[in-house]
Amino acid sequence: MHSGSDKFSLYGPIRRGLARFNAGLHIKTAGTTWLEEVIGLAEAGGEGLALAREIYGKALEKREALCAPYAAVIDIDPARLPPASVVRGWTSAQFTAALRHDQACPEFNPHLRQLIHVGYKIAAQLGDRYLHALEACAPTISRNVTENLFDRHLKPLFL
Repeated sequence: MHSGSDKFSLYGPIRRGLARFNAGLHIKTAGTTWLEEVIGLAEAGGEGLALAREIYGKALEKREALCAPYAAVIDIDPARLPPASVVRGWTSAQFTAALRHDQACPEFNPHLRQLIHVGYKIAAQLGDRYLHALEACAPTISRNVTENLFDRHLKPLFL
């Protein structure tokens, strides 16, 4: 399944099917884990937040190139992407609220989330800066990644 938020509505029937047929499955979470890393950076504040803002700004600049390979599976309305100048002024709470997949949150911005999702190449371009930020913000990132994988994916499917 590669369906973003839609997959969560299918987890109950999938869990029942797995139990009925004693089956297994592979859960691909690389994109989700990348997003949780960025959330963890932003939530950590300081340099982590600055880097998360920078990732968004660079992704916004390269939006067309980043989105092209995913045109069939994403739906980003450029008019609903905040300008980088606005995001540079966001607090940790504002950034994470916009990015974290919580459809009940009024600040959640699925267009921003999708852009950052396809913007993973930005991290590669940042090289050691990104890797050092991951190390510096490891506790916050680890908590976000673990909660997402366990609570939102593994528990609904297997527990």
